[in-house]
Order: sequence, then C-alpha cells, then structure tokens
Amino acid sequence: MNANIKASNKAKIETLIKKFETRNITGYYAEDSAEAVKLALQLTPEGSHVSFGGSVTITETGIRNALKAGNYNVVDPWDYKDPSEGRKVRREALLSDVFFMSANAVTIDGEIVNVDGTGNRVAGLIFGPERVIIVIGANKIVSDEAEAIARIKSAAAPPNNIRLHNETPCAITGKCAGCLNSSTICNHTVITRRSGIADRIHVIMVNENLGY
Repeated sequence: MNANIKASNKAKIETLIKKFETRNITGYYAEDSAEAVKLALQLTPEGSHVSFGGSVTITETGIRNALKAGNYNVVDPWDYKDPSEGRKVRREALLSDVFFMSANAVTIDGEIVNVDGTGNRVAGLIFGPERVIIVIGANKIVSDEAEAIARIKSAAAPPNNIRLHNETPCAITGKCAGCLNSSTICNHTVITRRSGIADRIHVIMVNENLGY
C-alpha cells in the first residue's frame, strides 16, 4: 500500500479509536495483519471457548489459524460440511467466551454497520458471547451510514455472493438489484452505535485492505 495512503488511514483509525471510546467500545490500531494476530491473541485468555462469525478478514489476517494452533477451545462452524451440524455449532457459538467477526463497514464517527444473511454474526455481536472482537481493514472506513450501505451493496455483497456460489443479481452483474430470492445474504441490517456493556466489544483496526 502507498505510504501516503497508509499515513492517511492511520490518521482515520486514530480518530476512530477516540470515537469508539465515547461509544463504550475499545479500539486498537494494528499496522498490519501480523500485529492484528498478536492483539487478537492478547485479548483472548488461554483456555477460552472461541468461535467465529462468517469472515474473510479473520482468515486473511491469519487469526483463525493462530487461534486453532493455540491453547484455546476453538469451535469453527465452517469446519462442518453437514448444514445441520453447521447450524447447531453456529447456535453454540452464541455462548462462546470470545466471538470473532469482521464488519461490512465502520463510519468515521464509530458506528459499526453490518448486513447479514442468516443472522448468526450480528446475533453474536448483539448478545451472548462474553467478549466480541471485531477485526476491520482500513478499506471499510466510510463517512456515514448512507455510504456504509452503499459500500455493502457495491463492494461487499457481490464478492461474498460469488464466494458462496449464490446466483444473485449482484453476483452476476456486480450491481445490487434489491433481490428477495432465497439466495440473498442481505436479510438483516444492524448498526451498532454503542456497546451497552463495558469491555465487551473490542475493535482491531488494521491498516491494510482486508475482506469485502
């Protein structure tokens, strides 16, 4: 990444971390994925029951593999090929000690925006796990909620639908058509403006382009 873009991203993230504080959310700066992995492990007590929401970012950074290699009780719903088993484990994930996920967008004022398909990811964010760790790349920083939704429609939904082999209009044309078919992954929109519980939501902002 260009040095000037990195510097600009760092300034935005430093602003975000201050905004998170006003929203009862704890923010961290990571220069790169390696630093994000170190922070993630520091925030996860050994022996913890750990699980995940669907996230390309958690895989790309190496956090998923690092947790599985460490002294943690990791239950990964996406290790199960049987759909019924996967659903069962996703429900169990809502009672984990530490729940890892990413976000579709974050506004410069510190609001975290997610659009979800089955709802397990946003369910874990809202209630259940004792600690939620959200890992977000700098590419997901936007100015406001409207830009967040626009970003999700244009930059997140199309590649995610392609990844999941869903034949939605955006996977075919790259443009959102507001579909309501059985394959859509845009079922639940959640905007987290504040954490109601102190020391529960932790956000690692990574100065890299990660995920969708």
